[in-house]
Formats: sequence, C-alpha cells, structure tokens
Amino acid sequence: MNSTAKGAFVREMFARIAPRYDLTNRMMTGGLDERWRRRAIKLLAPPPHARILDLCCGTGDLVFGLLRSDPTLEVTGIDFCRPMLDRAEARAPKAARGNAQFLEGDVMAMPFPDEAFDGATMGFSLRNVVDVDATLREILRVLRPGARFVNLDVSKAPNKRFKQFFDLYFYRVVPVLGGIVGGSREAYRYLPNSLIHHPNAPELRERFTRAGFVDAGYLPLVGGTIAIHYGRRP
Repeated sequence: MNSTAKGAFVREMFARIAPRYDLTNRMMTGGLDERWRRRAIKLLAPPPHARILDLCCGTGDLVFGLLRSDPTLEVTGIDFCRPMLDRAEARAPKAARGNAQFLEGDVMAMPFPDEAFDGATMGFSLRNVVDVDATLREILRVLRPGARFVNLDVSKAPNKRFKQFFDLYFYRVVPVLGGIVGGSREAYRYLPNSLIHHPNAPELRERFTRAGFVDAGYLPLVGGTIAIHYGRRP
C-alpha cells in the first residue's frame, strides 16, 4: 500500500468507527487508557497558560484530559478525519474545562507557523501515520525551543512470555471485540497489525533523536506493551 492509499484507508477507517470509538477503547483497556493519558500529561508538565497541540486528536480524549489537568491551557486538537472531529466537538461543551479548539488537517503538513506551541501530545496514532520520521520533524518545527513532545502508544513488550500473552489479546481478541462493540472487525484487525512494522520502544527513541529532539526517552507501562515517548526541542 503506497502512502496516498494508506492515508485514505486510515481516514476512512477512523470515520467508520468514530461513533463507538470511545466506548470501544474503554472496554478494550478496562478504562486503563485514561490512566495512561494522565501519565502522559504529567510527563508533558505544561506551564500554566501554555499553548498545547494534540496531534491526531481523534474524539478529543487528550485535549479534554489536558484541560482537566489545567483549565488555563489553550489546547488545539488537529486530525484529518472529520467524523472524529465532529465527535470531539460534540463532546466539548461538557468535557472541555477551558479553551479547546479543533482543526481538520494533516499532521505531516500542519497549517501552523514555526515555534507556535509550548508543548505537544499524541495518543495511539503515531503508528498510523504515513511517515513517522517526517511527522516527528513536522512536530519539532511547530514547537518553541524547550517545548516537549509526548507520545503515548502501544509498543512491543521486551519480555517474550508477556509479549505472547499480549499478542494473543491484541491480534486475536481485539478484532472480535472491535467487530462487536466498535462496528468494524476490519478496522480493529488493522489497528493491531499497524504495530507490526512500527519501531520498538528503543528504536522509536532513536527516531526522536534523529528528528532533532533532545533528552529523548520513554516510560514503559504494562510490561512494555504501552510506552510513553518524550523529547524536547533544543
């Protein structure tokens, strides 16, 4: 699948699952995804009144989590899937405790000037972008010097036995649950498979460094099946 076809496929896939996306995530993780987002926000540690960008914001979970952590923040969510943004905007009147904005756009070519944000986040999306390295460079471009980027996503567990257990759930059970709850078995078959060619945690940390981030590192969670990567613009 070429880059254009992949982008179109991912956009259409997320459009199909948007109506039940939040419910499906909560059921598949037992609600732990919210705890992981709080850890990511804590690592970002934005100062009061900071301008924060949430990339591939989907239905707005990280946007709303950021504003719950500090209502003085100005948070912009960007995503290229209009139905996901529609869901985020519908949630905003109750979920947004502060200044939340949502914008349709491609994270590989964002409509923002250089050094526009004091921090950035991304949740469960980097493995779905067409070009990880180009995306990281684009994120670096829109961050101000000293600003941090924090990325939360599934990862490849380093422990073989733990990985076997996780793979059984991720590649066998998730597609079935996704078909029943999320309404698209195809989509929830693709989402686990998107991890196969994604770099493991140490490799992704190196990608951060090559893109220009400094102090790059990661925090493994749940036996390394979840990882929070971070880096700072020099």
